[in-house]
Amino acid sequence: MEKLFRYSLTLLISALALGQFVQVITRYVLEIPLMGLEEVLVYPTMWLYMLGAVNASRENTQIRANVLDLFLKTERSQRILAVISDVISFVVGCWLLYWAWDFTKYVMRVGKESPTLYWPTLYADLALFVGMALVLAYIAYHVIVQISQLRSERTHG
Repeated sequence: MEKLFRYSLTLLISALALGQFVQVITRYVLEIPLMGLEEVLVYPTMWLYMLGAVNASRENTQIRANVLDLFLKTERSQRILAVISDVISFVVGCWLLYWAWDFTKYVMRVGKESPTLYWPTLYADLALFVGMALVLAYIAYHVIVQISQLRSERTHG
């Protein structure tokens, strides 16, 4: 799974860098901007952002403000705080997933297209729903792992 994310994210960021490079060269050096290139770059950008969030959730390395950890002395109390934090994240994530699905249904219903190239935006917009669903799956996995570790500490400690 790690290789899949590594290669996917590398491919997406490389496509974005290449697209931006082409845009700069054509616009500022050759003075002939490519119409619609910004629209094309929206697709890998959306997937890069959302798959990056999924990868951070998979690795459990997303940014956190763990101020309470400074006051909690035992590893058990820190683990309980992590479970509470992850459960809150899961609840908020469910709310965001609902809105992402609602937005996806809207995009499918109206057949939303990009303004210049008339490409269906569904392929970019779907990244919100898919990414949020995968983030929630990894949050649920981390909650289960944390709870099982708490249970094993209680039985062995």
